[in-house]
Amino acid sequence: MTQCDEVCAAGDSAMLNQGCRCEVADVESVRNTILAAIPATKGADPTLRAHLFSPYALFVDRPALELMGAVARTVFEVADNARYVERALANAPAIARHDLGSTGGILGLDFHLTTAGPRLIEINTNPGGLLLNALLLDAVKSCAPLAWIPWTSGADARALAIAAWLDDLQAQLGRMPGRLALVDVAPCDQFLHPEFELYATGFRERNVDTVILDPSELVVDGSRLRDTAGGIDAIYNRLTDFALASPECAPLAAAYLDRQVALTPHPRAHAVFADKRNLEILGDAALLESWGVNADTASLLAGTIPRTQEMKPHDRDTFWRDRGRYFFKPAAGYGSRGSYRGDKLTRKTWEAMAAIPYVAQEVAPPGTRILHDGVTFKADVRCFASERGVILFSARLYQGQTTNMRTPGGGFATVLTTPA
Repeated sequence: MTQCDEVCAAGDSAMLNQGCRCEVADVESVRNTILAAIPATKGADPTLRAHLFSPYALFVDRPALELMGAVARTVFEVADNARYVERALANAPAIARHDLGSTGGILGLDFHLTTAGPRLIEINTNPGGLLLNALLLDAVKSCAPLAWIPWTSGADARALAIAAWLDDLQAQLGRMPGRLALVDVAPCDQFLHPEFELYATGFRERNVDTVILDPSELVVDGSRLRDTAGGIDAIYNRLTDFALASPECAPLAAAYLDRQVALTPHPRAHAVFADKRNLEILGDAALLESWGVNADTASLLAGTIPRTQEMKPHDRDTFWRDRGRYFFKPAAGYGSRGSYRGDKLTRKTWEAMAAIPYVAQEVAPPGTRILHDGVTFKADVRCFASERGVILFSARLYQGQTTNMRTPGGGFATVLTTPA
């Protein structure tokens, strides 16, 4: 028995994450699946997404995943509380007050696996990677440690994801969409463009005509939104212009406000879930209980969310002095852009940060995964969930301050857990 065999037989997540060298996912087969399914990727630079997928797994005990799933459920529960919504919308642009009666589809809740348990560090409303990670699940090989399994299957994750987005659009329209556009800026140039094509295929399999567009290709024609080929009554939104404020998004914003089109996720969802100032509210058990939130729900959130505070001008000197304790994030940011570890901040960057709202979040160190040759990666876990429950757990392995898909051995990684 090799050293790796001994580690893999031990059945302990900590030992596996520090000692297992097994490549449990056939990354090459995932790439081939994407190439076969999406002809547009065949001419792409082969180095562009070379490290999108990791062949290594992250091992997470089932109770930890179940806790993350419970946190996701409580976030949806609190978002039904009128007092919470009122407070969240106080920070939001006017368009976020427009309510078409849907939750906003799927959330991506990002967790760090600390020695004290999972810690929720942020919530995302247009989370990337779900269908790509479903493909990765299909590529888990039988040589994975036999006592460790994926949370779900790739087929089930795909079906739940497509259903969740369509359910959200149907809640707005009162019927299934007729023609749907997946919208992002220069979609073919986006790093996760292959996932756009996977979603388009999934929607078409549900008999929803689907196109992939840049927002500049949309126009309002009379009483409907359209592109050059015809009318559009639903949008799967991958834009990071969460308030639809740019000139290119003006037709989409007008159609949305005029109730000509269903949109998921929408500006209201971003304001209610993803603005990072909400973590300060969600982590305040006494405040939530004063609004009628169940004490157990409030306690669960307070015990899982690292202390997060909106930075006020009069507090900046204090935060600068104690910066080593904090991770600083733009309140309405995404994808780690503009986020800084306090102990790495320069005074010049600190001064520039004063131009936009920031939150200070107490550092909750990510987990670690030691791969071949003793190379250490940081690891986080993303819980993809809708109102109906968890769809998929995935991991990201990375080096540096924030997540990236640029490091050999890193990228999206399979989460393996103990059987139910």
